[in-house]
Amino acid sequence: MSHYEIEIKSLLGTKDKAEDLVSRMLDIDPDIKIVGENCQLNHYFIGGDIHELYKKVEYLFSGAELDKFKMIADKGKDFSIRTRQKDEEVLLVIKASLDGGTSSNTVSRMEFEESVAITFDELDRLVESAGYTYEAKWSRERVEYAYKDINVCLDKNAGYGYLAEFEVVTSNEDELPQVKEKLLSLMKELEVEELPQDRLARMFAYYNEHWPEYYGTDKTFTVE
Repeated sequence: MSHYEIEIKSLLGTKDKAEDLVSRMLDIDPDIKIVGENCQLNHYFIGGDIHELYKKVEYLFSGAELDKFKMIADKGKDFSIRTRQKDEEVLLVIKASLDGGTSSNTVSRMEFEESVAITFDELDRLVESAGYTYEAKWSRERVEYAYKDINVCLDKNAGYGYLAEFEVVTSNEDELPQVKEKLLSLMKELEVEELPQDRLARMFAYYNEHWPEYYGTDKTFTVE
């Protein structure tokens, strides 16, 4: 079964604004829970061939996981290929655009995110063997909250500073427009604004050009 991800980002920037958001969520939903905390390294790749990548990594996954990979490869467009180390866990992440934006930063996406039983470096080499090259390397610290019936990820990102991601994952593609409206309504209630896609694209491009200066650090930049 394919999973569809609706994710809307809000740029908070500073620690104070991130703490203000957590306070507002606690005021509105006293049952809010932290459901995950981790440190991540994320490597983004460009070029390559999605079907060749399927062949290279096929041995790492089960039948159901492979079916999901194949459906995304056949149905998606503008693929974002990533490897991730989340604490000690290593994952292959594939996202494909559904709404005309880019797969790296769009609102509606198909996603594949599965653990592998090899090292982070070994997974990178497999991706490269399918013709991909590094676009950029990212680092972040994440706290994930269960807020009402959605996920809110509060990230401290190299380069960007603090960023909130409001997310719902569904298996029903027909629900995507309603889910997006619901997320926007909850964000309005929390007094945070959606990060416009054009500004996000400029930030993403700037980071990709300068990533060695920011990867693994607390340094941030501002791009309007």
